[in-house]
Amino acid sequence: MKWTNDRSGNVDDRRGSGGGGGGMLVGGGLGTLIIAAIIFFLGGDPSAILSSGMGSAPQTEQRDLNANELKVREFVEMITAENEQTWTKVFRENGMDYRPAKVVMFEAVTQSGCGTAQAAMGPFYCPADETIYMDMSFFKELEQRFGAQVTEFSIAYVMAHEMGHHVQTMLGTTQKVDQLRSSGRYSEADMNRVSVATELQADFYAGLWAKQTDNREKFLEPGDIESAISAAEAVGDDNIQKRSQGYVNQEGFTHGSSAQRKEWFMKGYNTGDMRQGDTFDALLK
Repeated sequence: MKWTNDRSGNVDDRRGSGGGGGGMLVGGGLGTLIIAAIIFFLGGDPSAILSSGMGSAPQTEQRDLNANELKVREFVEMITAENEQTWTKVFRENGMDYRPAKVVMFEAVTQSGCGTAQAAMGPFYCPADETIYMDMSFFKELEQRFGAQVTEFSIAYVMAHEMGHHVQTMLGTTQKVDQLRSSGRYSEADMNRVSVATELQADFYAGLWAKQTDNREKFLEPGDIESAISAAEAVGDDNIQKRSQGYVNQEGFTHGSSAQRKEWFMKGYNTGDMRQGDTFDALLK
């Protein structure tokens, strides 16, 4: 992908700062469930997070960031800026105001509005403080453990997916899903289906962002969309389940299959139309 000249001031780079500190995860609310879902997304067992509610964090030494790390920060600032510009435009065209999300870059552990953020959780969005938390070591995991083709644009896709969750918060979707979850009226299987619709909509928004941003900046190069699809397919529930447990259980899906993730990302990319992304109507009939 081609770099643009835009940079955002909403990126907080905590790498190399030392410290971290432990703390209590939010108790039983949306934040805990999002973090648990991310752990499952990486093939881990979320039960420990949900049951203990506690996180401890090792202290790390302060250090200067190297040239590559500074370049990564600049890249994240650029992608954040492109998300801000695109979503401000899309919201305005639909008669709404957009409030930008913040992005925190960290290593190993940091504090979030949803509790203690750890590298094993992968990138996640915390609606409590409207912030995306990213430990960049996730992308090595994505490549080595899940077989994704990791490029600059696959990193941009993951960020755009998390920005999609922020869009859902701006639109009230996150709050509605939280109400369903906390009502106690729905089974785990029902809420898994809601979770799949939520995640696939974030993929749709990522595709829409790619299309709208390319229309404005012409930043896509050959192979970029393919690398985003590779990342989306790598973290499909069926691929993760096959790699982690050797078989597929569709009732346990929380993010959608590899085929579904590709389908909804491409629908967002091909249409570029926010109104075409009602995954809830499409999947929960």
